[in-house]
Amino acid sequence: MTPEAVLAHYDKAALWPADRSTLGRTDVAAAYQDALALRALRLERGERPVGYKIGFTNRTIWQRYGVFGPIWGPVWNTTLTRCDGHGTVDLAGTVQPRIEPEIVFGIAATPPRDATLEQVFGCVEWLAPGFEIVQSHCDWKFTAAETVADGALHARLLVGRETPVRKFANTGAELDDKLAATRLRLFKGDAAIDEGTSVNVLDGPLHALRHFVQELQNCPGAPTLQPGDVITTGTWTDAWPIVPGETWRAEFEAPFDSLAITLR
Repeated sequence: MTPEAVLAHYDKAALWPADRSTLGRTDVAAAYQDALALRALRLERGERPVGYKIGFTNRTIWQRYGVFGPIWGPVWNTTLTRCDGHGTVDLAGTVQPRIEPEIVFGIAATPPRDATLEQVFGCVEWLAPGFEIVQSHCDWKFTAAETVADGALHARLLVGRETPVRKFANTGAELDDKLAATRLRLFKGDAAIDEGTSVNVLDGPLHALRHFVQELQNCPGAPTLQPGDVITTGTWTDAWPIVPGETWRAEFEAPFDSLAITLR
């Protein structure tokens, strides 16, 4: 699939061709170059990148989806919604959407090259609960490279109340320990659906952020992480199918905020 074809399928909310034997990417490095070309097409038509998503950081779901390492891709002004605890997200134009509860970071400064965990922590301004809505134009059957070329499966991002990171911890090690001790429960309506812990996410969201920073810096042609960027670090649970009309809730343990989302 060319970047132009990927964008056309995105706009039409259409699945990719079932037979992609000669179309689909298998080389992840080449797929990132396709993804950067797709980014350029979206920039040309007026969309504005506001950050990034990191996907497949949760090792417990690698076998299920056949992707055995993290990927990343852009979040856009057209896909980002903020709220103060309960938000509404429109699923129109998404393909086979699923929901993922995550921790989101706000970036205060560009991390140095080969940053340590503490240096990455020093570049964080705030953190917040989040729900990423992911989608697949490949019927949830894909190679790692195809997920990269397919916008890293990003569809929507809801970010809850942003709390300054220093209210949680004064060092990266302290935040890492606090997150490692935190669990969440995921509800659809009043029904408990799943549970997860932050250590599912590459041993913790701050580790996932550090991994992403290194990958971004090593990707030819990729833009530099900027102050103000929003980074969502990967699901603590499996990704669950969703439809309009549902309300979901992620209950993080104290001191982290919980978050609810209504889908329309």
